[in-house]
Amino acid sequence: MLLKRFASVLNVLRNKYISSIIVFIVWISFFDRNDLWTQLDRKHELQKLETSKTFYEQEIATTRKDLMDLNNNPAVLEKFAREKFYLKKANEEIFIIDDSTQEKK
Repeated sequence: MLLKRFASVLNVLRNKYISSIIVFIVWISFFDRNDLWTQLDRKHELQKLETSKTFYEQEIATTRKDLMDLNNNPAVLEKFAREKFYLKKANEEIFIIDDSTQEKK
């Protein structure tokens, strides 16, 4: 019985079209420059790039909103200048308190 199955498989493999298709599939799957592993790696990399794209699009939107606020609202501009560049009015003093407990956490 096993010998009959083996003989029938050999008869199928002797067909040049079927054997060519099998060789082609094996070649494409494992030995080609764009084999299955490479395709899976590229798909994974594409997913990572798409997630980073959405993150950067959100960051651009928030930055544009902040820029619009800075250009249109003088109070926001003054707050930004005071916080980022430590600017002050002529009769003010600035005290910078370093909160190192938050940095350690």
